[in-house]
Amino acid sequence: MKNKKFVGTVMIPAMLHMFIFIVIPIVIGLVISFFNYNPLSSDNKFIGLENFVRLAQDADFRKALINTLVFVLVTVTLNIGIALVVAQMISWFKSNKVRSFFRMVFFLPCIAPMVATSVVFSRSIFPTTTGFLNVALNKIGIDSINWLGDPKVVMISLIIYTIWVDVGYNIILFSAGIDGIPSYVYEAADLDGASEWVKFRKITWPLLGRSFQFVIVQTLISHFQMFAQFAVLILKDGPQNSGLVLSRYIYKMAFEYKDMGYASAVSLVLFVIIMTLSLIEQKKSSVDWEY
Repeated sequence: MKNKKFVGTVMIPAMLHMFIFIVIPIVIGLVISFFNYNPLSSDNKFIGLENFVRLAQDADFRKALINTLVFVLVTVTLNIGIALVVAQMISWFKSNKVRSFFRMVFFLPCIAPMVATSVVFSRSIFPTTTGFLNVALNKIGIDSINWLGDPKVVMISLIIYTIWVDVGYNIILFSAGIDGIPSYVYEAADLDGASEWVKFRKITWPLLGRSFQFVIVQTLISHFQMFAQFAVLILKDGPQNSGLVLSRYIYKMAFEYKDMGYASAVSLVLFVIIMTLSLIEQKKSSVDWEY
């Protein structure tokens, strides 16, 4: 009982923080979604479900929703796939210093502020005439691509940037998970003559169950909420709203048009999507040996 009281006492600050800065804002957002709420107006009428009915009729909302789902699906899949492969390759080095060096190199983009790196990509990497990426493509005989002006390419540009800036975090997590697998398991596989692919499929993949579940859920949540590159890397949500996502749409409705009630309704939809996918992934990814 003494240990339980100590744990409860230690958890009080964290629980208060979560209640004040997470639970209360969610409840307030839910309440506001039923009002025609404008912070600059004194007349904020209760309108019931009108904001949610408006969602079903809003073409911009549907565009933002589709763009968000496409962006998250592609970036999460590529991010986790690349991170897992790179982490496995790093684990092949026997020297701890070499492994630490590569982890540091891949993690460096995660340290830099996304606003700053978005500006660098928009002005140095993606420009049509002077951008580094098009200069490199021209060198090998490929015509320049309008990375930020072509509605068919804008989302690809955002995906490339997001993977570059975020993949290092998952590489670190997968590397830690691989390092936590007992070495004698691999030694036994070597004695049986197992190839690297067999060791990965039969040992690494199953024993990374918990790490894999954590990485998927955290990456899903963070990518659904990403905002900086959509506000800085492209201008005015890209041509034909090709770069408009839910996080950016919420900001536009709330702070540009001062339609807080409608923005809260969109936020609630995003919250439900994230919560549903997270619960499904946790249920689906649970492994048999967890207890």
